[in-house]
Amino acid sequence: MDINRPANVSFFDFVGGVQLLQGEDTRAAIPVILIGICVSGAVGNLLILLIFIRDFRNGKGSEVKALLASLASTDLAILLLCAPVRALTYYKQTWTLGSFVCSTTDWFQHSCVIAKTLIFAVTTRAKHTLVPSTATGPLYSPTWIHGALAFIWIVSMMFPIPQMLFASLVPHGRDTICVSEMPKCASDFMSLFYKMYPTAAFVVPVIFTLAYYTKALHTAVNHAPNPQHQSKVTLLLLCLSGALGLMLLPEWGTFTWIRLGYNKPPVGLIIFAQVLLYACSSLSPVILMTMYDDVRQGLISIWFIATCRGTKPIHSTKCPTTEGNGAEVGANAVGNAVSKENEKNFPDVEHFWTGRRNTHVEEEQDPVPWEREEKML
Repeated sequence: MDINRPANVSFFDFVGGVQLLQGEDTRAAIPVILIGICVSGAVGNLLILLIFIRDFRNGKGSEVKALLASLASTDLAILLLCAPVRALTYYKQTWTLGSFVCSTTDWFQHSCVIAKTLIFAVTTRAKHTLVPSTATGPLYSPTWIHGALAFIWIVSMMFPIPQMLFASLVPHGRDTICVSEMPKCASDFMSLFYKMYPTAAFVVPVIFTLAYYTKALHTAVNHAPNPQHQSKVTLLLLCLSGALGLMLLPEWGTFTWIRLGYNKPPVGLIIFAQVLLYACSSLSPVILMTMYDDVRQGLISIWFIATCRGTKPIHSTKCPTTEGNGAEVGANAVGNAVSKENEKNFPDVEHFWTGRRNTHVEEEQDPVPWEREEKML
């Protein structure tokens, strides 16, 4: 990572992952860690989406589930579109994906991260409008959710536009690297922007969400009409918000540290912050599967559906098939039914007739002796 900052720029940072690292261990270990996080997180978020889609189709949806499904989709985009870029960059140690990906990779990742934070803040509105599991409608009021999500994504894509403007490819020997360079002419305005940007996109929403759910949890435990259900949902959202705030704090800290022109943070801290960002997207489905009853029940249902397909019962009632007409088919069916009825054993009646057959009638006590004489003749 030995590269000098140009004299006409106020800060200089790598885009898409730290490049020009020294050491084969780092080059091999970090991509493996990122790929493992990416695969496990993608599987978990796909399961969460399948469970929520199944709930919506069965009429068990709610506003909270709609927002959590949006969070799972955002995490899936981060893991499938952003994490592989970092893994490839750490492996190659130079930039090989072209100028378009260089300009948009950090912009798209920051858009997803901001969208996650703002969606958690919006869940504070949806908490009071939970639809019970016996409801018939898919959502209580989906219109405001669609509008809120559209507004969130528009704002999330506008905030990190400077990430796209300042990213460029720089030749380094025979290779190229992707860096972010801010010219000194824009340093005053961008210095103010980079103080307001993390505050508005991360600090304020996270503090608001944590404070709201902490207070709501206290209220749900002490004064809610259904404290057990209400406190479970509130505790789930509080844990998700707390994990988001803690695991994204190093990423936002190193980002602001570099942009404000201070000394370069340690490379290990930058890598650790990026790994935590992707681990946060993989941790969310784990929290949902362990703390959300509806997700656990949906996971069990999906497991039963997947396992029962391969173990169908052997005995099945099949219609008789012949090459004749329908009358023959009906006759065969009737014959089979009659034969099955004859195979049934009635123990009391069978014992009665067995006793009658084994009974020896004496000649003196025979009530109809002429029948026996006719048989003898």
